[in-house]
Amino acid sequence: MISEALLISNGAIAKKYKKGSLIFKENELPLYYYQIVTGEVKMCNFNDEGKEFIQGIFHHGQSFGEPPLFLERVFPANAIAVTDCELLVMKKELFRRLVTENAEVSLAVIENLSRRLHYKAVMSAEISSQDPEHRLLTLMDYSIRFFKIEKEPEGYRIDLTRQQMADLTGLRVETVIRSIKTLETKKKIKIINRKVFR
Repeated sequence: MISEALLISNGAIAKKYKKGSLIFKENELPLYYYQIVTGEVKMCNFNDEGKEFIQGIFHHGQSFGEPPLFLERVFPANAIAVTDCELLVMKKELFRRLVTENAEVSLAVIENLSRRLHYKAVMSAEISSQDPEHRLLTLMDYSIRFFKIEKEPEGYRIDLTRQQMADLTGLRVETVIRSIKTLETKKKIKIINRKVFR
């Protein structure tokens, strides 16, 4: 999102996190801006029964957790490393100065937050009213656009586990598995080596 060189020249440092590490915790006050160099991070909440709800999954070049930096509010979710990760971490005050003094960075942040708001609006409507197959197809199609997935000979590979699909759509894993089989039968998707292609 923001050039790595620009972040480093303005005080960001590289930090490594092991798979499963907590990067920040729900209800903590934000102190840093985070951008992914390598790896994958999820933002999630857990209900009283311990069920996880994934708010978003983030990849190389993407940032996460920045809205509270502008609102002076606590994080609404946990950030957890899905894989081993390297992140660029920048102190809040340095990040805010960079955004204030650089119109290009400011616009990039606004566009990124707008994409996420759009995704939330689309998925909220789908989750509240549509059948499981429709929810899953919407998630796949949005992921293709949002992550700019390159088309392969078999189609667009959806790099989400069945569990992640369930957590992102509010469905049970069993429902996701059943719906994926139905979508394959209807030729809406392909399954090759357990990977889903749209």
